[in-house]
Amino acid sequence: MADKRPDGDDRVEILFRNGTITVVGIVVAFSLVFLTQWASNPIPWQQSHLVAVAPIIIGIALQMKALADLMRQESLRRSVHDRAVRFFMIGLVVTFAGVGAAIVLDVTQLADGSAL
Repeated sequence: MADKRPDGDDRVEILFRNGTITVVGIVVAFSLVFLTQWASNPIPWQQSHLVAVAPIIIGIALQMKALADLMRQESLRRSVHDRAVRFFMIGLVVTFAGVGAAIVLDVTQLADGSAL
């Protein structure tokens, strides 16, 4: 008998879903650690840092939503699983953009000597 729901929605293998949950959880942890480390950076915070902080926080929120969606039993349905993975990938890209902005801001402040 095929492993299909009556509505035609395919199922995701449990081991594949568990691997996805592991990857998402690890990346969320790394994202949170980066935000924590950057927040404790000795360079004084300025209003311009919001350009970097906002995407990092939004990206982490999207990653955490993806993790929460993947933890639900409904994520064994392919459509739910794929939607959660899309949220995760968008969150990853947004977080990466924020991290890039944070690095650029720190480098420019250090180059200007305004960070010291």
